[in-house]
Amino acid sequence: MKKYSILSIFAAAAVGFGATSCDDYLDVNNNIDAPAYVDAYLYMPQVQNTFFNVYADGFYTQGLTQMTSHGGNFASHYYSKASDTGGGMWRMTYWSHGMNLENIINQSIDEKDYHMAGVGLILKALSWDYSTKYNGEMPLDDAFVPGLLKHDYDYQEYIYMKIRQWVKEGIAYLEMEDNSPLRPQLDDYDQVYGGDLEKWKKFGYAIIVRNLVSLTKKNDFKEKYYPELMDAASKSFTSIDDDAAIHVDGGGADAPGGASAYSNYYGVYRGNLTGTPHQYAVDIMTGMVLAVDEENNEYIEITDTNRLKEVGLFKYELEEKQIITDTLVHEVGHWDPRVVAKLETTYGSHVANFAEIDSIKAFKYHGGRYASAAYFNSGSDYFGATTARHGSGRWLYTNESPYILTTYAELMFNVAEAEWTVGNKSAAYAAWKTAVAADMEFTAKYLQPGSVNVINEKDRDGKYKDITFHVGDKITKAQFNAAAAEYLAGPFVGALPESEFSLSHIMMQKYVHLYPWGSQEAWVDMRKYHYDLVYTGEYPSFNNGWDKQNMYNKYNSDPTKVYKGFFLPYSQLTTSKVNEDNDGAPCYRVRPRYNSEYMWNLPGLKALKPISGTAVDYHCSIPWFAYPGEQPGAPTYDEVAE
Repeated sequence: MKKYSILSIFAAAAVGFGATSCDDYLDVNNNIDAPAYVDAYLYMPQVQNTFFNVYADGFYTQGLTQMTSHGGNFASHYYSKASDTGGGMWRMTYWSHGMNLENIINQSIDEKDYHMAGVGLILKALSWDYSTKYNGEMPLDDAFVPGLLKHDYDYQEYIYMKIRQWVKEGIAYLEMEDNSPLRPQLDDYDQVYGGDLEKWKKFGYAIIVRNLVSLTKKNDFKEKYYPELMDAASKSFTSIDDDAAIHVDGGGADAPGGASAYSNYYGVYRGNLTGTPHQYAVDIMTGMVLAVDEENNEYIEITDTNRLKEVGLFKYELEEKQIITDTLVHEVGHWDPRVVAKLETTYGSHVANFAEIDSIKAFKYHGGRYASAAYFNSGSDYFGATTARHGSGRWLYTNESPYILTTYAELMFNVAEAEWTVGNKSAAYAAWKTAVAADMEFTAKYLQPGSVNVINEKDRDGKYKDITFHVGDKITKAQFNAAAAEYLAGPFVGALPESEFSLSHIMMQKYVHLYPWGSQEAWVDMRKYHYDLVYTGEYPSFNNGWDKQNMYNKYNSDPTKVYKGFFLPYSQLTTSKVNEDNDGAPCYRVRPRYNSEYMWNLPGLKALKPISGTAVDYHCSIPWFAYPGEQPGAPTYDEVAE
């Protein structure tokens, strides 16, 4: 299969554009740089590669989900509407994809190039599924109508229905006989599956499952959505070989078109993934979720000197019951090897014996939480983005790492949650075990061989000297797989009694799997469970989950708390206050792109309910998928259909 970067579309198109009649070269009424017609397959690399916007906007959902320290004000659940920050997916859906995808679909249908049309429809469904979960209501029916100066918004229930409809139409086209002379071009220009139609159909069904699992808190989930979800799951991925990922060439400054076109957004060369993991992600992946003094609303600090020496840098007591792992790393089955792949450590990177697994298990991981609380006596952590210290990168953070769209592991976590929701605990337990095992395979797949790099730099005394660093992944696939087998058979997965199995096991293991590439879906989950806020009734509201002073999270002792150890930045455990525009509420959506909607489509925004799109707290408006019933003030799908 040939590979094409995001810029290949322009180079390929230029060749096609140059093949015009010599008689027409003086026709000033035709723009040769924007011709009226481009073969549908030439759009495909651009459309697929611009899904990098999911990673770009992931910086903000990583902050909102406490995966990393990225996100700025987004991580604090507030941001100004007068900015395009966080608007990548809106731009992707309406512009980068927009008419390019419409042309792929419509031209291919007209030319009976049905397989290309099917792929286009599935990509369209994926694009809109990402964006509506992120932004909420969107103009759909008015989106690409020529001549419109005002675009009315469609409500999310209707958009959800259209997404599944596009997938089903796409699969139907993939199953049709395709005799188009352009059919071989799909194999060459498809950066996901190289034209493998069976995998595209499975991917389509995975999108349906992902779409429907966001509705598990709906009152009618069991009757209305569960049967369709399980039917789609039965036709979807069967192993990690079916995972959907976009090929990335990688490369540096010498790559044609520059590194931005060829290197992964999280790669070392592009330097975007800097900063620290969030302390919450570190806590759950190292078994260091903190114990809380619930009466005094504070973490329990260790004051005994001998106890402090025993626990090392950490200075707070830990919860007795951890969900992912614990600190007994040298006991068989207790250490989760995913931590060394997914998180970075500066501890021992130039002194450790990487041939010994016990040396690797001894690594320490540090993250950042909020400025108002110091959780470690010392130490810092970073992903890093320098070639000298990191070579071409590691795991999913290399220049040539693919963009992950969805996986077999995610599918099985979704099945597990759906089964749990309808009361099929044993089926959920079995699907969950399959999902965790699949994540181990997924993680191992992208491990990069480590190497040694010597750099000359200043030490702490300001003197230059040669320092040896281990670059790339700090664990081999063989070491990882051996540790993974022990973990899967150990107390946190294989030996966990079904009687102790809980929703937290499903959702927190899914969170680890999605770290950090799938933060968009992790944010869907956290909003669906309303950030584990304490509230009565069907959903939280002012003075029922939050007030002007605090957001009130459930404590870990509450059996209904899904994300153990998770507390919002303005919870009862901090002294900080959320921006006054929030009226105390957490963020539930990202505003539409400023230069699109707030500059040109204010009437459409203003009409939205229950909170107007022009209101200062619109980003706190709860989306339809997170309401157990109907969204207040919004028309139902049946009303729209009439």
